[in-house]
Amino acid sequence: MKNLCKYLIPLFIIGMLTIPLGDTYAGNKDRSGQAGAGELLINPWARSSGWGNVSTANVRGVEGMFINVAGIAFTNKSEFGFSYTNYLKGTGINLFTFGFTQKIGESSVLGISVFSMTFGSIEVTTVDNPDGGIGEFRPAYLNINLAYGKAFSNSIYGGINIKIISEAISDVTAQGIAIDAGIQYVAGARDHIMFGIALKNVGPRMKFSGDGLLQKSVPASSDHTMSMYMPASSFEMPAALDIGVAYDFHIGDMNRLTLAANFRSNSFGKDQFIGGLEYSLNEILMLRAGYTYEEGITQKADRTTVYTGPSAGISVRVPMNKEKRSAFEIDYSYRATDPFSGIHSIGIILAF
Repeated sequence: MKNLCKYLIPLFIIGMLTIPLGDTYAGNKDRSGQAGAGELLINPWARSSGWGNVSTANVRGVEGMFINVAGIAFTNKSEFGFSYTNYLKGTGINLFTFGFTQKIGESSVLGISVFSMTFGSIEVTTVDNPDGGIGEFRPAYLNINLAYGKAFSNSIYGGINIKIISEAISDVTAQGIAIDAGIQYVAGARDHIMFGIALKNVGPRMKFSGDGLLQKSVPASSDHTMSMYMPASSFEMPAALDIGVAYDFHIGDMNRLTLAANFRSNSFGKDQFIGGLEYSLNEILMLRAGYTYEEGITQKADRTTVYTGPSAGISVRVPMNKEKRSAFEIDYSYRATDPFSGIHSIGIILAF
């Protein structure tokens, strides 16, 4: 009975978070654009984005804090990751991500990651100065993830992640909090069959506030200028539910081919179906590709996303100590978009 309770804990977490959402997970395209904090849906990591975020079932290590937090439970001892993303090349938007996971005890792992999104300098404009010339400001988005993962057995892994969200310009800010929860199950003689479920971005509504919402006016019956506060509407988080499966084909001792599939139900957008393929040569050279499908994505006139579907990536992993399973890895990924010149990510991972 004790072991059974341990296995049910991750499922209980996901169930409790899902119940209040009711029929939110309907892939309702009519609600597109009604949520905020859209950066929570952007994968900043180079490895997992190379095959379209399809690795809900088999993500491992530090990148699990974005894909499926249960994946951090596979950390051997310590893992450090850094990634840089040139988002929608040509727009001047850049993403920087740092993450660290540390095993504590025999089966638990703690993780922390910091995500920063910069937009460059933007000209300040006002009603009286619509052409600018009065200064610049720099918007900044910052997300901090605090995660916990646990191996409940040799087959079942779970985790929970708390996100602290901050969005700011020079005189308006918004802060919020959201929770992710996930579970992974592995089976087969070589752990080659994998399943995963991840619930993401569940939290209270956010709202902007600050001096930028003050409106100055002169009443008709007075010569004095008055300042009125114009409250902003609150907005919901872009909650999503991912269900994934992956299967490893081992060809000899040096070759691995992994097929993966994922279904995503978006609360404020269209449902997505993702397929991915990864080839590994002795776990040193890895090539991957993916395709994300949603209604209308194949026709430019019907497409409602900047993504066009294809993604690809490559990794080179150099073992440093086979006994301790430490390694140094370099990752690169590309995601096709229209317009702009795609999304390019490059990162490094150090496992100890």
